[in-house]
Amino acid sequence: MSIDLATVPPTAATTPPTAATAPPTAATAPPTAAPRPPLSPNALRRIVRDLAERPERWLHRVRLSAEERWYERLELAEDYEVWLISWLPGQSTGFHDHGGSRGAFTVALGELEELALAGPEHGLTVRRLASGTERAFGPQYLHDVRNTAQGPAVTLHAYSPPLSEMAHYELRAGGLVRTSTEGAEQW
Repeated sequence: MSIDLATVPPTAATTPPTAATAPPTAATAPPTAAPRPPLSPNALRRIVRDLAERPERWLHRVRLSAEERWYERLELAEDYEVWLISWLPGQSTGFHDHGGSRGAFTVALGELEELALAGPEHGLTVRRLASGTERAFGPQYLHDVRNTAQGPAVTLHAYSPPLSEMAHYELRAGGLVRTSTEGAEQW
């Protein structure tokens, strides 16, 4: 350790550091908390369900965009985040993953359609998601969510850990092929 004597009062320069005044080292620094483990898909489902039941917390924030789906992050914690998304007819996510995060969403208003690959023996699964429908999934889940209805829809999504990236895929004869990846700085 070096001390610039020109900027330190004489008493500080001549007094040896004690445990109370010495800068922390790896041995004396307080331990840092380990990152919290991700929430389970069912815990995330409860978060979006509870929020959907309190529209006064989010309904006034909803916007509609003709160009693309509109979205806004409502909550960000160390171990999860919550997004509000609006969908006009014809808008879709395209096939995508969640960068290893677990997730859940609920259709708060309107209805949507979800496409997912259920495995080689089952092929493409299409689900109608009416208002009140909840979906929860693990870290490897890929899907395409779209508004094929006649009116707008609003969804609430929770992810744990918070999204850091998402990969997009194209459905081809041989299955899904990764086409791009976007990071959190693009949202």
